[in-house]
Amino acid sequence: MAESATLAMAAKAREYKANGIDVISLSLGEPDFKTPKHIQEGTKAAIDEGKYFAYPPVNGYADLRQAISDKFKRENDLDYSADQIVVSNGAKQSIANVMMALLNDGDEVIVFSPFWVSYTALIDLAGGKSVFVKGGIESDFKVTPEQLEGAITDRTKAIIYSSPCNPTGSVFTKEELVGLAVVLKNHPNIVVIADEIYEHINYTGAHASMGAIEGMLDRTVTINGMAKGFAMTGWRVGYVGAPLWLAKACTKIQGQFTSANSSISQRGALTALTTDLAPTREMSKEYLRRRDFVKELLDEIPGVKTNLPLGAFYFFPDMSAYFGKSDGESIINNASDLCIYILDHAHVSLVTGEAFGDPNCIRISYAASEADLRKAIGAIKAVLAKLA
Repeated sequence: MAESATLAMAAKAREYKANGIDVISLSLGEPDFKTPKHIQEGTKAAIDEGKYFAYPPVNGYADLRQAISDKFKRENDLDYSADQIVVSNGAKQSIANVMMALLNDGDEVIVFSPFWVSYTALIDLAGGKSVFVKGGIESDFKVTPEQLEGAITDRTKAIIYSSPCNPTGSVFTKEELVGLAVVLKNHPNIVVIADEIYEHINYTGAHASMGAIEGMLDRTVTINGMAKGFAMTGWRVGYVGAPLWLAKACTKIQGQFTSANSSISQRGALTALTTDLAPTREMSKEYLRRRDFVKELLDEIPGVKTNLPLGAFYFFPDMSAYFGKSDGESIINNASDLCIYILDHAHVSLVTGEAFGDPNCIRISYAASEADLRKAIGAIKAVLAKLA
């Protein structure tokens, strides 16, 4: 199993910092905000109650699962009962549970590419095979119904995608999801895994869920969690809404791997899901502001080609114009070389697009302060100008 490219790049940045070199890290998908104060206070109150120090139920406390069920109905038009919810140690474990429960050796999973780096590793771990369907920058990195139809075989067990997308920031509209659903209705045994972890960082004003499309709920697994929209990465709370048979299987698997998510983290999640979303909306507004000025800065760099992300907090620019160029010492052969070159010379940490399924691109996270973003992109522009 390959190491996560995002975590590997973050480790390299820490090595530089340990040696006294100041590195601006734009490699991790981690909000730079603190968890909102009211969530902290709600969690402290739960600790003071003194009732949440024992092992929780494997699939999560009943009141939290009901709150997630209510959230799905209220915000996403998804009718998952509390028994169809499984709370896990982050959305990554949620996806791992689903893959382990669903796949037999040789089963195929269609992966919309570019994709989040861990999808393929988790498919491999479960004995499955990834089948990539690629959306290019010219189509806003989105896969079409025709591409999906062409990738389906008699071994296809599932498809997986994220919207808003990590790494591209692309967002599927309801109409686009309906087009994909039309194809899938001719293949009723295929399970859809919809990763919606960036749901609240969506600049379109209208998040769309595959499970809300007529006829799709009973075959759709919706992945979500607290990390991105609530700035709760360290709390490690993810969850799924799934067909009951699959939710039960995920609970069984999780019971053997880790058992339940932290009792205290679950109380924080309950507070977040049952109180005011105003802090989340304010964070999203700030991400949008950053997106706009980062886009302007990237557009000023010759040879950098970007789409306009409509969600999440990433840019995924095509950097192939710099491949084959040199500063007289280093030759840039690919995106991996370019990321190392930028780290060495600009002291900015990025992630190669190869890890996400597109070797022409790099991923830039703008979940950082305005000062760091302006300094980092200025440094990138300066070192790229040395390549000829």
